[in-house]
Amino acid sequence: MIKINLDFMLLKRKMTVTELAEKVGITQANISILKNNKAKAIRFSTLEKICQVLECQPGDILEYVDE
Repeated sequence: MIKINLDFMLLKRKMTVTELAEKVGITQANISILKNNKAKAIRFSTLEKICQVLECQPGDILEYVDE
């Protein structure tokens, strides 16, 4: 299973879901889906924008967890 650690990165950067959504250019609902590990997929372009805004690497957000 791939876990999305977006909540941790938001806390670390002291940023809200609303701020991230505005800066990335996607809806708050879509950020919440990612944050709550409900997403089935993520576009590389979206991941790239999130990484730019949060100044991080994809590996800081995505984590493989063995079920």
